Amino acid sequence: MQAHQTLADIQHLLTEVLQAPSQWQALAPFADTDGGLAAQVLEEAAKFVDSAIAPLQRTGDEEGCHFEAGSVTTPSGFRAAYQAFWQAGWPSLACAPEDGGQGLPAVLEGVLFEWLAGANHGWTMAPGLLHGAYECLRHHGSDALKAQYLPKIARGEWLATMCLTEAHAGSDLGLARTRGVPQADGSVRVSGSKIFISGGEHDLTDNIVHLVLARLPDAPAGPKGLSLFLVPKRLPGGERNAVVCERIEEKMGLHGSPTCVMRFDDANGWLLGEPHKGLAAMFVMMNAARLHVGLQGLGLLEAAWQKASAYALERRQMRAPRPMGTTASPGPDPIAEHPAMRRILQTQRAWIDGGRVLAYHTALQLDVARHHPDATERAVAQRWCALVTPVLKAALTDQAFHGASACLQVLGGHGYVREWGMEQIVRDARVAMIYEGTNEIQAIDLLVRKVLADGGQGLCALLASLRADVPFDEAGNTRRNALADTTRALAAAATTDPELPYWVADDYLRAVALVLLEWAWARIRAASQGPRWTDPAQAFTTWVLPEFDLRLAIIRQRLSTAAADVHPRTAPAMATAA
Repeated sequence: MQAHQTLADIQHLLTEVLQAPSQWQALAPFADTDGGLAAQVLEEAAKFVDSAIAPLQRTGDEEGCHFEAGSVTTPSGFRAAYQAFWQAGWPSLACAPEDGGQGLPAVLEGVLFEWLAGANHGWTMAPGLLHGAYECLRHHGSDALKAQYLPKIARGEWLATMCLTEAHAGSDLGLARTRGVPQADGSVRVSGSKIFISGGEHDLTDNIVHLVLARLPDAPAGPKGLSLFLVPKRLPGGERNAVVCERIEEKMGLHGSPTCVMRFDDANGWLLGEPHKGLAAMFVMMNAARLHVGLQGLGLLEAAWQKASAYALERRQMRAPRPMGTTASPGPDPIAEHPAMRRILQTQRAWIDGGRVLAYHTALQLDVARHHPDATERAVAQRWCALVTPVLKAALTDQAFHGASACLQVLGGHGYVREWGMEQIVRDARVAMIYEGTNEIQAIDLLVRKVLADGGQGLCALLASLRADVPFDEAGNTRRNALADTTRALAAAATTDPELPYWVADDYLRAVALVLLEWAWARIRAASQGPRWTDPAQAFTTWVLPEFDLRLAIIRQRLSTAAADVHPRTAPAMATAA
């Protein structure tokens, strides 16, 4: 992906569609951030991504990472690029000035990481958890731990991992067995094994800060017995901690990112937050990561679209059909003029543009929730982030994979061979539907934990706010009313059939995503003119939005089946990674 190709579009969405500068200036930490400053930051970020990161995309995939005797060597150029990245200050964009950060709005960091993922997803896995680790340590670390580790994590001088998963415990973190034994000096000795640890070992930085879920000796069983520990690769004196990388995985994609099996052999660590409340502390990190995973989806889909669009303009095949009354070309025409290809390209463009508005608005709301002087405004922003973040993670990563596959189709056989780079995007995109909580977990999190927890009141209030924000046509209002009615029906039915929401959670999330995208496109239409925006807007209405009726029909059919079933059901245990 070439970041500079997206600059004008993103500037338009931020300044004209979302009115971001006026929102920033209403928040004290960003009072001096205007459109000009944001444009300058994004211009320089695009230059860095295009010159330093994008050229390593194929290198990372073909060379992969090398494992030998517990050490990992990343592909050629990766270490130098990372050193340039952190020394230029890019990891610290949205970190607080008192921690060594630049104190800029979260959405600018979000755009940067969208570009990085689209340019080189494997390389971007390394700094991908920095923002979450920073927030986790900032909120839950002791003063001593923050003094020792926070500035280096904020600057990106040291990288971080999130060590949750064990071989027998995937989404059910309550099954974790890793142990932490308190010591007389206030430290903890951590023992156990973790799998699927992105960047668990590498040569990019001199130290790696592992955030590890484990159990204290007096911990109760299940997820409520987990605590969170900071376990560095190197201890404060510089000596190597008892943290061992046993191997790296051979994967479908992301060959430039080492996915490690990590073993902790009485490793020295320190408690983060309160005992037995590690999940609450870890979710600060995971929730930050989930928005960025949604942005990864956008970056990957943009990368696929750029390749497919460029190819379609150059490749000439047959004569494209023309509307009645127009003159036929002598042919052959660029395949970009054939309706089948236009449909693919415009549909993906509709997802990218609408998805950007949703993701950028969510990043803006994160800052409102943290910094707005009015408590009511903070609460409304927090409600938006809580409800929309799982939708973004699931819907945008799903579309990244399936949309990239559709873009590969534009290239035909050329898309399937390595030379053109499309098959790498498809392979790399697939994992985003799995990590940071599978997309099924996201759907359950949305419907069971968040929507039904208050009988659907919060979701219905969010739907009402969409209508108040921008005018919709009659069909749009009908869809929002239908979703609100279905939400209330699910809340009522779940009281007698607790299993029901788990059957339809995926369909419900997709329905919510489509209504949110309709709002996003209403915002775009209100502020944009010309075929650049009208063509994908039409594609959204024609090819994307009709899925809403399908999803609601599935939910309603299940509701009818549940109503006819006189035998109450027991809800399955809630996956603890939600």
